[in-house]
Amino acid sequence: MAEIYSLSAPSELLAGMREAQRALGLGELVVIPTDTVYGIAADAFKPSAVAALLEAKGRTRQSPPPVLVGSVATIDALASEVPDVIRTLLAEYAPGPLTVILPVQPSLNWDLGETNGTVALRVPNHPLTLELLQSTGPLAVSSANKHGQTAPATVQDAVAQLGEDVKIFLDAGEVGGEASTILDATGLTVRDNPIPARIVRHGALSRASIASVLGDLLEPEDAAN
Repeated sequence: MAEIYSLSAPSELLAGMREAQRALGLGELVVIPTDTVYGIAADAFKPSAVAALLEAKGRTRQSPPPVLVGSVATIDALASEVPDVIRTLLAEYAPGPLTVILPVQPSLNWDLGETNGTVALRVPNHPLTLELLQSTGPLAVSSANKHGQTAPATVQDAVAQLGEDVKIFLDAGEVGGEASTILDATGLTVRDNPIPARIVRHGALSRASIASVLGDLLEPEDAAN
C-alpha cells in the first residue's frame, strides 16, 4: 500500500524526507514533487533501480530517464563538455524547467538505458526536491505516469497511476503541471563545425526564452518541424 507523506505538514515533512532518502538508498522508487510535474525517482547509479523505474512507467531502455541534480555545478561532473552558451543559459534558467542533453562523462559507472553517449540533465526549481538531491546525489527522474498517460500535477494522480509500483509518495500539493522543455545541445560540442541546439520537447520554458540566449545557435523553428 502506498505511503503518502504531506510535506506541508510539519509532523510528516521530516519523516517523509527521511523515508525517501532511505528508500532511494536501498534502490527503491519514490515519487517526488518538482516545479513542473510529479516525478518517479531512482538512484541514478543503481542500474536495477533505473530498470525498475522504466518498468513501472511501461517504457523500454530506448527511453532513458533524465537526471535531476541539485546544482549547476553537478552538471560538470556528469557531462563531458558544457558549451559556454549553455552555461549562460543555465545561469539564466537553472534551477527551472529546462532539461539539457549533453555528452555524458564516459567514466560514470551507471546504466540509464540506451543513451547513445548522452545524458539529459535538469536542476529542478523546488526547494524540497533540491534538499533531497543534496542528500541523495543525482536521481534518475521521469514523470510519474504510465507511458502514454498524462503527467501528474498532484500526488493523487501519481498514486492512481503508479500506486502498485511505488511505495513512497511525497505530497507537496499541486505543482506546475507542464513538463520541462528539453534542449539537445550535443551538436554545440562538435569541433570546428558546431550544430545548432534543437528543442526536442516543448514545455514550460518558452522557445523565445531560449532563443534570447542562444540566438543563431538555436535551430530555426521551421527546421524543427
